[in-house]
Amino acid sequence: MRELTPREIVAKLDAHIVGQDAAKRAVAIAIRNRWRWRQLADDIRKEVTPKNIIMIGPTGVGKTEITRRLASLTGAPFIKIEATKYTEVGYYGRDVESMVRDLVEAALKLVETTKRAEVEEEAARRVEDRLVDLLAPATPDWEMTDDEDEGEKAAERHVRTQEKFRSMLRAGELEERTVELSVESRNLPVQVFSNMGMEQMDIDFQSMFEKIVPKQSQDRSLKVSEARKVLMEQEIEGLLDKDALNEESIELAESSGIIFVDEIDKICGPEGGTSSADVSRQGVQRDLLPIVEGTNVQTRYGTVNTSNILFIAAGAFHRSKPSDLMPELQGRFPIRVELTDLSRDDFIRILTEPTSSLTRQYEALLATDRVTLKFTTDGLETMADIAYQVNQSTQNIGARRLHTIMERLLEEVSFDAPDMKQKSLNIDSNYVREKLKEVIDDEDLSRFIL
Repeated sequence: MRELTPREIVAKLDAHIVGQDAAKRAVAIAIRNRWRWRQLADDIRKEVTPKNIIMIGPTGVGKTEITRRLASLTGAPFIKIEATKYTEVGYYGRDVESMVRDLVEAALKLVETTKRAEVEEEAARRVEDRLVDLLAPATPDWEMTDDEDEGEKAAERHVRTQEKFRSMLRAGELEERTVELSVESRNLPVQVFSNMGMEQMDIDFQSMFEKIVPKQSQDRSLKVSEARKVLMEQEIEGLLDKDALNEESIELAESSGIIFVDEIDKICGPEGGTSSADVSRQGVQRDLLPIVEGTNVQTRYGTVNTSNILFIAAGAFHRSKPSDLMPELQGRFPIRVELTDLSRDDFIRILTEPTSSLTRQYEALLATDRVTLKFTTDGLETMADIAYQVNQSTQNIGARRLHTIMERLLEEVSFDAPDMKQKSLNIDSNYVREKLKEVIDDEDLSRFIL
């Protein structure tokens, strides 16, 4: 993938996210700096570390979406974690190093996807050969004649038979034919790990058990269409170099990984706090510090150095402020950007401008039932007005308010769509006000799901 310039990154983010220009510029520069870092000489490269970012702003204004879209368009491994789910080492809960292990898993999925695409053609060729052998197996030795000439003729007939089956296979004429296939499996049900309470543990107990429990082969009768999928997986697995995949995944996580730490404001606590909650929050910060500074973390795929992983933290900071974080941790997040509350005009833009805006999503969904939705300008303005009003009067949840409004607004048509005789519907101001009349008229908006 070609490296994008900061201006190109911002332009691509603009296609999906409304406003928040300062945050977009900050992340665009951070990503470009990674490319610049890779161009440096070795002696200075080791001195340059990522400039981590703290995003400050209320929920629903685009913090997560900016980071997620950024990772998607750059092809970087990305995970989102919530700081409140981690506890200080020695207490019940996940330790902070597990976020690095999760990042490597995300990197492995990206690498596997790329490598699978590279070997699919060869795997498909091998699958075809195996299917032909299953459909037209070689003549058993006990049926072969001692006559050399007859043996050659039998071999030629077998080749012709297989080529005939190959042609039929390529033409799709044998998809319903049944073949016998040997499938490997292990008698190691997932329930075992659930019962043992291991499903959330970072230690790779499952891998350990898989090495102990032997594989077992089971013969299955499958249609050719089903057998092809099973064989394809087997062939791809055989063509992939697991060790090379692991090494590349670790390298990708180290050089391009992005960890989004949400709700970091929830682990803020005044220095010297006396309550158990303050002690726990300080403990999480202390454990997080070496990860952000740069340390080696052991994973099932190898050792990962976190020095060049980009950390983007986010929080509303309603009851605390970034300066409540440990001074050492603050210093590891030198870039701070504030995301603004969404205005009424922002809501209108969110409903119309993004390439996958809510209005386009609902138009596409209901079009599957042959219902045509048309959102008028005054209808969009009324929805924006209501969203803004509800956010100001109750809890401000940003753009997520539009999701609840759209669901309530289109609940009836979504239910009746398959049976509707009138397959066209105008969503204008009158329609919006009629469907949301109770919400508009009642001052106690907290009584409603909106």
